[in-house]
Amino acid sequence: MSASGPTQVLLGLDPQWFAGGLFVITYALIMSERVNRAIVAMFMAGLMVLGGLMSQQQAVQGVDFNTIGLLAGMMMVVSITKESGVFQFLAIWAAKRVDAHPWGILVMLVLVTAFLSALLDNVTTVLLVVPVTLLITDALKLSAYPYLFAEIFAANIGGTATLIGDPPNIMIGTAVGLSFNDFLFNLGPVVALIMPATLIPIYLIWGRKMVAAAEDRERVMSFRERDAIRDPRLLKQALFVLSLILAGFIVGHGYGMEPASTAMFGAALLLLITNWPRKAEAQTKALEKTFSEVEWITLFFFMGLFIIVHGVESTGLLELISEHILAATGGDLSVTAMAILWVAAVASAVVDNIPFVATMIPLIQSMAAEFGGPQALTPLWWSLALGACLGGNGSLVGASANLIVVGFAERSGHVIRFLPFMMMAFPLMLLSITISSVYIWLRYL
Repeated sequence: MSASGPTQVLLGLDPQWFAGGLFVITYALIMSERVNRAIVAMFMAGLMVLGGLMSQQQAVQGVDFNTIGLLAGMMMVVSITKESGVFQFLAIWAAKRVDAHPWGILVMLVLVTAFLSALLDNVTTVLLVVPVTLLITDALKLSAYPYLFAEIFAANIGGTATLIGDPPNIMIGTAVGLSFNDFLFNLGPVVALIMPATLIPIYLIWGRKMVAAAEDRERVMSFRERDAIRDPRLLKQALFVLSLILAGFIVGHGYGMEPASTAMFGAALLLLITNWPRKAEAQTKALEKTFSEVEWITLFFFMGLFIIVHGVESTGLLELISEHILAATGGDLSVTAMAILWVAAVASAVVDNIPFVATMIPLIQSMAAEFGGPQALTPLWWSLALGACLGGNGSLVGASANLIVVGFAERSGHVIRFLPFMMMAFPLMLLSITISSVYIWLRYL
């Protein structure tokens, strides 16, 4: 329990037991899928406040508004951009490059997702790629599930390779002073191994069964990409703003500009330049349409989940668990690196990786003297980054990108269930961590 926290909460319960109990109940309800995940998260977050674990102000401080702002901003940008027809253009172009073959389309979308996740970030990437995927699968009358499953993995794996690809990397890079090139040089090679290794079991599970009717493939091949562009002027405006957002993601961090600020300003700029010529009534209708397509269920789920995890963290429970795990390694650098990698992976599958990484960073920094200085901690930082980013593939709540995909899928009538996803995703995640273990051992230990 934190020294500044309450000594008891509702009904005289111990804060750690109260927070831990609510945390377990939250995940049990999410896994049962009997109640919408946003309702569960908001209700349990409210109980933590009303139960006396923290004040409303402390709860609000626990919300990572950088994540919320990034998501909301990019959702608005994507909502406006799609009206130009560019996503349909990409769908047709991608399908025709592989003769509309279902497995070929999946591989191409996976590669595009991984590449964009490294350059942008995994959340922005799935916002751009998932609508394209749903268009293609609908045209070919295929199940979207294998494609969305593979893209979740590709987004988190690709995002692992760079400083800006995944929020845990941004946190680690900021705390330790690691650059974009440091991440790319040290984590890029293992990502290049993990991505094709992940595609193999996906092919064995679904790829061999993917078949599209000849007439559906012929219809897709007869489409003309250029005909899909409905509004060339809007496309130019959107691409201009997206270019500015990308530049902001790449260079903004060095100037103190957080991704949320970049995304929200980009959304505001795109709204401004697309609505400027319109009358007030038309602007209001356009804004209503844009805001109606924001995934509010996903955003409120995140806010509730942030508050819940912050409540657990405020009791000192996460730090207590982490300290016991690190103490069990006995001061051996190799054992500690492997422990951090595997614990981070498993923990990130069930707890959002952002608060977990925030807890682990100071704990690892405190070990510098024991291992011979800050430079000696390099294997531990790469272990933490790999475990936290790749571990997010273990469940639907493991990473922000996962929930964005789920939200898009639900709105399109393709429901992704928590337990069926986890039954397939968790073993595949462990495969990527096994590869990472070998890589860390051979390269650094």
